Amino acid sequence: MEKLKIAENISTLTNPPIICIPLFLVICLTLSFTGDGFDISKFTTLEIVSLIFASILPMAIILFWAKKLNTDKDISNRSDRYMPLIVGIVSYFIGFLICLIFNLDNFLTCLLLCYSVNTGVVLLITTKWKISVHTTGLSGPNGALILLLGPFGALIGILYPIIIWSRVLLKKHTLAQAIAGGVQGYFLTVLEMYLFSFILSLPLGDIVSLYDSILYILAIIATPSILGILSYTNRSRVMFILLEIIALVLFLAFTPFNVFIVFLVVSLTAILISCYAGPDFVWYDVLN
Repeated sequence: MEKLKIAENISTLTNPPIICIPLFLVICLTLSFTGDGFDISKFTTLEIVSLIFASILPMAIILFWAKKLNTDKDISNRSDRYMPLIVGIVSYFIGFLICLIFNLDNFLTCLLLCYSVNTGVVLLITTKWKISVHTTGLSGPNGALILLLGPFGALIGILYPIIIWSRVLLKKHTLAQAIAGGVQGYFLTVLEMYLFSFILSLPLGDIVSLYDSILYILAIIATPSILGILSYTNRSRVMFILLEIIALVLFLAFTPFNVFIVFLVVSLTAILISCYAGPDFVWYDVLN
């Protein structure tokens, strides 16, 4: 019961319109530092736009729709999610247009367009499969923070295995759905940021390279993906140890040390959450 309560609290706090508040706060703070110091006016403007269009409006429709359908705040029924996702797409796109028209900030402009497009992708997937919006909601802004802050942004990825556990324990998603939400969110965000920057001629400044960003993403998703695959196959502890050693050697030998550290931290988090979860979580079976 205690674990269930913790999982519920984690699920609530990592609801996409909620978790984006602190993550966008960091993004807006970072974007507001210029060569002349901190631009409070720019920060205020960016924060207001991101709050309204990435958090308040999407959360309002979720709460309204959940009440209208007399369902839980997660809107667990797959087909009931269409309308909130559509409103989210529109909200993010309006935020993108405002940033573009008023030339507020190139990075936030591209990011809100990413949000709109990625939510559209989630909507398409949701028509057939209930991919996790929670892990997608983490991976989008986390991908942006990787571009801005490199290893410091990537360390937020420790939340990824924790959210996976929470959503699976609460039976809101299958393990595959929870893992897939993060994987598609991370890769789409980083790739689209570079793509939209090129298409719209909006230079993003001194951000982490696409290659290094992908390495950080691989460091975040590696162990959760290994545990996920083994959960659906032989659940072999020996195989997990073997694959982890191979991954560890590859990251140590072929990636920057910062990427290796991110891999270690996220891997340790995934293992610890598995041990804490116990037999109620399939990753535990892989490790025992």
